[in-house]
Amino acid sequence: MTRINPGGTIGIMGGGQLGRMIALAAARLGYHCHIYCPDENSPAFHVAQYKTVADYTDEKALTAFAEAVDVVTYEFENIPSQAVALVAAIKPLHPSVKALEVSQDRLAEKSFLAASGVTTAPYRAFETRDELGEAFAEIGKPSVAKTRRFGYDGKGQFMVKRKSDLDAVMDVTKGAPAILEGFVSFDREISVIVARSASGDVAAFPVGENVHTNHVLDTTTVPATINDMMEAKAKVMATRVANSLEYVGVMAVEMFVTDASGDIVVNEIAPRVHNSGHWTIEGAATSQFEQHVRAICDLPLGRPDALGKAVMKNLLGQEINDFEQYLSDPTAHYHHYGKSEPRKGRKMGHVTWVKPE
Repeated sequence: MTRINPGGTIGIMGGGQLGRMIALAAARLGYHCHIYCPDENSPAFHVAQYKTVADYTDEKALTAFAEAVDVVTYEFENIPSQAVALVAAIKPLHPSVKALEVSQDRLAEKSFLAASGVTTAPYRAFETRDELGEAFAEIGKPSVAKTRRFGYDGKGQFMVKRKSDLDAVMDVTKGAPAILEGFVSFDREISVIVARSASGDVAAFPVGENVHTNHVLDTTTVPATINDMMEAKAKVMATRVANSLEYVGVMAVEMFVTDASGDIVVNEIAPRVHNSGHWTIEGAATSQFEQHVRAICDLPLGRPDALGKAVMKNLLGQEINDFEQYLSDPTAHYHHYGKSEPRKGRKMGHVTWVKPE
């Protein structure tokens, strides 16, 4: 691709907090941003020069958006692939349509990961009750049933502990395409934020250790409590995934460290900047958001080194209103996403502490 130099315009599909933070990083490097989102109250609109409020099915609006920018990226997975493909036919799109399609379907994702040579949990696809029964007989208990599409933060998932749970699974999936995965008994959850540029250069951030509460990320701590060999292995696996996709941009590869053997199992990928990488804003030499801008514009990647021990905590719902305690803490870095309604469980902001080593 042709390098997009500072002064160019980056189109961002999606107007949430990730788009907002990409736009802030892009502005620091001298880029303009154009946000495309159906929600007129999108927080990314507050920090971008241009915006389009239109549905992802509006071909005329999508075309005008693509023609007004130099390169396009997206900040979440649930954008219709047809909309992304339309834009990609007009301007460079990073990450690619393929990366989006792989991440939107859990069966496609698991099949891709297995083909790329990384370890995953055993899995089987099913739609009917009979197919589910066959999958359960093969994979065994406990296992986890997941809808193939539109599942995140624990949505569309059901733990299967016994044969009598299978009817309840069908009530959850309602005949939609789904997969049954073997349950991974894990010691800890980790993720690697990895960047790959259009020129093929790769840089992986230090491994983060993640703690979830009610299926939503609560904290990420860097460095993770794993040994150097496991750190290196996790980065190699993430790099292998990025190279297999010929990926351009920042992605997250989420993994489990298993109880029994201490092995690493890849759970899923997110083709975008990621919640578990927010610590990089203050805690790394280059933030994941700046790194994403560098990658999609084909600039040299920045150093991913950590600047010390970092802990990032999500602020959900009303927790965002505890700003005074964080602003009174000289070691805390408080981030408000500009969302107007602090609903229960909604990601409203985050706070990061960095302790130099």
